[in-house]
Amino acid sequence: MRVEVDLAVCENHGQCVFAAPEVFAFDDDERLTYVAEPAAELSTAVRAAAASCPVRAITLVEG
Repeated sequence: MRVEVDLAVCENHGQCVFAAPEVFAFDDDERLTYVAEPAAELSTAVRAAAASCPVRAITLVEG
């Protein structure tokens, strides 16, 4: 699974950070950072993070 975040759409609500802190975080400037290819065992948390995004900025690409 690959994670793509449209940072032009992201409004830094942080729901993804709560759902999958191993994959999503805020840097020191409070900008979202993320692991583009998270470990397979994190897939459930990553799916929850994508579903929780209120502006649907997260896209998951299976592969």
